[in-house]
Amino acid sequence: MDRRQAKTRKAVMEAFTNLLEHKSYGNITVQEIIDAADIGRSTFYAHFETKDDLLRVLCEEIFSHVFSEKPHKEKTHDFSSGTYGMAEKVTHMLYQLDDSRSYLRGILAGESSDIFMRYFREHLTEIFEDALQKKTKKIPRDYLLNHATQSFAETVRWWMAHGKYKPEELCTFYMEAVPFFAD
Repeated sequence: MDRRQAKTRKAVMEAFTNLLEHKSYGNITVQEIIDAADIGRSTFYAHFETKDDLLRVLCEEIFSHVFSEKPHKEKTHDFSSGTYGMAEKVTHMLYQLDDSRSYLRGILAGESSDIFMRYFREHLTEIFEDALQKKTKKIPRDYLLNHATQSFAETVRWWMAHGKYKPEELCTFYMEAVPFFAD
């Protein structure tokens, strides 16, 4: 992607996330995104097939950082040094999601919630699957994986609605509620 394309894509993403801070996903039109990004309709469609495609790309950007193998220092958190076990991965995910809270609420309000949660669970499955490979429980792995991803995804949904807990606190709640991740 050249600089001009990257700049346009960034403008669309910023316009979209700004709109999500004030409106639910279902109430945002492509025209509003185009107007806020100050681009033409054909330019929008050159980058994204649909509004759902834009949501998918936004989710991928969030998750690519959240689920990166080597995290880097951020304004609100730093997991770039030290151990990076399951508790640190979960806490890191929560910090990143908390940093995106202003527009995630707009995504989680309405039909876009299902789209976001589907992408989120797919990525969680990759992370949790690695951790569960080391466990020797008598519980079927596919059941355990489904339980871990579903419960964490719903924990995040609940937290976004009730957000009075810090990421470390929520991680503690989750790790105690889902003890098979304990080291």
